[in-house]
Amino acid sequence: MVCGYRTLIGGSLNSCSRLRFGVLDLQISYSKAAPKKKDTLRRFLMLDFIIGKPRDIFVGYPSSISCFAMKKSENIKIKCPATKQKHCSPAMDSAAKSSASTPDWITDSINGGSLRHVDLDTGTNGWASPPGDLFSLRSVNYLTKRQKSPAGDYLLVPLGMDWLKSTSKLDNVLARPDNRVSHALREAQSLGKSMKSFIFAVNLQVPGKDCYSAVFYFATEDPIHPNSLLYRFINGDDAFRNQRFKIVNRIVKGPWIVKKAVGNYAACLLGKALTCNYHRGPNYLEIDVDIASSAIANAILHLALGYVTSVTIDMGFLVEAQTEIELPEKLIGAVRVCQMEMSSATVVDELTPSPVQTAVAARGMGCSKVNHHKSGDDDDDK
Repeated sequence: MVCGYRTLIGGSLNSCSRLRFGVLDLQISYSKAAPKKKDTLRRFLMLDFIIGKPRDIFVGYPSSISCFAMKKSENIKIKCPATKQKHCSPAMDSAAKSSASTPDWITDSINGGSLRHVDLDTGTNGWASPPGDLFSLRSVNYLTKRQKSPAGDYLLVPLGMDWLKSTSKLDNVLARPDNRVSHALREAQSLGKSMKSFIFAVNLQVPGKDCYSAVFYFATEDPIHPNSLLYRFINGDDAFRNQRFKIVNRIVKGPWIVKKAVGNYAACLLGKALTCNYHRGPNYLEIDVDIASSAIANAILHLALGYVTSVTIDMGFLVEAQTEIELPEKLIGAVRVCQMEMSSATVVDELTPSPVQTAVAARGMGCSKVNHHKSGDDDDDK
């Protein structure tokens, strides 16, 4: 597992030590005449080895970099071969990619919308992308030991969130000609680019005198693997989708009353708890979740909206794994909504339905009671 680990423990380092952390192979080199550098480097590496995330620090950096924990004058070099990393965090992975490698339509989608892309820790009235490991999902041995584990990487790239306002409920927003995300993809494809791209969207429909929609977008540039659980969900029937579509929530910041109502960490099979409409387009799947289909869900949401400017919440979406071959569970994607202001909504005009929008919509099985569960006490996880 780790070559050179003994030299770190022993307190003496060779002038060139080679370490291997999983798939990452590090070449550490420094001057023999710098004992303080050795000690600093040893403590730096050991700290991250102990907490179990030594890889994340180096993923995505050039093949030879100065260790950012050191001063520039120390000039300690970390050399990492160009090995493709499969398990880097979404935040680190996105930071490592240059704008030149990201398709324009994805960049435009991330930076557009009624809610801005903001800092994960300090941002307000916007959205961010939380690390997947903040969520606990079913692990590979869940069926035998009931254990959960950090979720890890997303399956799809978060494109952001739209907060929309209309005089009537908004259905199938990706089919609208004025939808910014689908429009950006159409523009790219008109130029022969991103022909295999796919969009996954969740539209939480908030009822009231004015109708609101919180629309979360995720995408991939690569074809979804035909043997994957996500592929089965996208191309399956509504009965399968209703049994599997799950949301996991984390209250990052908020008043006591909201934490009690929602739960600090909660999971819910949306397809069982609420009425869901599934809209399958040629290059997208949109799930419209009708909050009004449950009196309990409606009451909880409107309570939370009363404190919305002081609430920060992480929302992750996934397909629930129910058999051993489907484990471990993976997040389709997640978004952090940071102290949103109701007034930031974009007003959307009601459109005359197109043939696509008037086609027979896939309807979910609505329930009168929300199956709302807190972490560690999920009825659906027993």
